Amino acid sequence: MNNDHRYWFPAKRYGWGWGPPTTWQGWVVMVGWLGVLLAGIRAIGLRGHPVAHVAFAIAMCVVLVLICYWKGEPPRWRWGDDT
Repeated sequence: MNNDHRYWFPAKRYGWGWGPPTTWQGWVVMVGWLGVLLAGIRAIGLRGHPVAHVAFAIAMCVVLVLICYWKGEPPRWRWGDDT
């Protein structure tokens, strides 16, 4: 496969979803995502409403899943075989 079209997030061997990143771009996304998540939780503060924390975390997870759909291998249920 051409390096330009390499998936940032490969599909998991078992189950549905993606595994750890395999490219530097994927790792930048993961580290950046974690940084924004932690900064956002800190910005909301300890006295912030719990619903704000949950809503922010859900929104961040949606963003990560969308990036994985865009730059990752197409997800499907896998049973461990390479078919």
